Amino acid sequence: MSRRTRPPALRAHLAGVCAHLPERYVSMAEREAQIAAAGPYAPPPGLLTQLTGVRGVHLLDDDQQASDLAVAAARKLLAEQGTAAADIDLMIFAAASQDLAEPATAHLVAAKLGLSCPVFDVKNACNSVLNAMQTAEALIATGQYRRVVVACGEALSLATRLHLPDAQAFARALPSYGFSDAGCALLLTAREADHDDPLLATGVVASRFAADSTVWSSATIRGGGTIAARQAPDPQAGWFQMESSRMRETLRELTFRQVFPLLDELGLTLGDFAFVGVHQVAVADLDYVCGPQVGVPRDRLVVTVEQHGNVASASLPLQLARALETGLAGPGDLIALVGLAAGSSAGIVIIRL
Repeated sequence: MSRRTRPPALRAHLAGVCAHLPERYVSMAEREAQIAAAGPYAPPPGLLTQLTGVRGVHLLDDDQQASDLAVAAARKLLAEQGTAAADIDLMIFAAASQDLAEPATAHLVAAKLGLSCPVFDVKNACNSVLNAMQTAEALIATGQYRRVVVACGEALSLATRLHLPDAQAFARALPSYGFSDAGCALLLTAREADHDDPLLATGVVASRFAADSTVWSSATIRGGGTIAARQAPDPQAGWFQMESSRMRETLRELTFRQVFPLLDELGLTLGDFAFVGVHQVAVADLDYVCGPQVGVPRDRLVVTVEQHGNVASASLPLQLARALETGLAGPGDLIALVGLAAGSSAGIVIIRL
C-alpha cells in the first residue's frame, strides 16, 4: 500500500481535461449479431444489455491506433487551454492499450502532436490514468516539471472475442462486450499553494493506492509479452478473459480496507465531494457503489457506462469532463477519483478544483 498527502510549496493544479469518443457506434444488439455470425455460440437477444447495462460501444476506425485517440483528445485540450506544444514539459501516455510493445506509445503520441519534451508510458490496466496523475503530481511537487500532459488512448474493443465455442467461453469474455474505445487528456500545472490548509488549497490534495497482485491471473489479455512469446501461437492470446467474482471481491477488499481509510484520516466523508468518479464496468455495479456499504451519493456520480461502455482507464477522465461540462463540479469544489483495475489495484486521488 502507498499513501501520499502533503501541503507542498508547489501543487499540481488540474488545469483542464478533455475526452474524445470515436464516431463509430455499435449497439449491443449489433454486437450480439456479430457474435452469432461468428458462431457457433450465440447469446440470447438482449442478454448483453441485461447483464452489463451497456446500450452500445464506440469503436475506433480500422486505420486508427490507440495513439490516435490520445492525440485527438490532447489536441482538443491544448487548444482549449491555449497551450502550445512547446510549452509542455512532460507527456505521459497512460492506458491499458498500446500501439506497439516497443517503443513506448508515448513516443508515437508525441511525434503526432509535435512535442519535443521527455515522454514515457504508465501502464496499470484501468488505473493507468490515475497512476499517471499520481506520478505527475509527485514530479510537479518536487519542482521537476511545471506543465504535464497525461494522454490516454484506449482501444480495448480489439480484445473482444466474437467467435465463441460455448457458453463457458461467453461467460469468461462477458466483461469485454462492454469495452468501448476512447481518448482523453489532462493538463496538470504547477502552482504555488494558495492556502495553508492542504484541504482548502487548489490542486491535488492527497492520494492513496493499494494492490493485491496474487490475483493477477483473474483478468488477462495474454498476448504481447514473454509468456506468449515462449509458447506455441495461441489464437486466444489477444482476447480478454476474466473471473469476475474473484476480481470483484478483491477490489472491494482493497477499497474498503486500504484506500477509503484515507478519507477518515483527512476528516472527510463521501458527502463532502461535489463529484465522485468511480471506474465503471457495468451499470449494476453503481447500485452497489451507491448502496449502504459504500454510500456514494447518487447525485454526485456521472454515469457514462450505460451510453458509452467501459472505456478502461479513460473512464475517470470522461466522467470528470462530463461533470465539468454539466456544472456538477467547478472551481473550488472538492472531487474524488476512485480507480479499480485488473491486477488487482485500487486507488483514490482527491483534488480541489
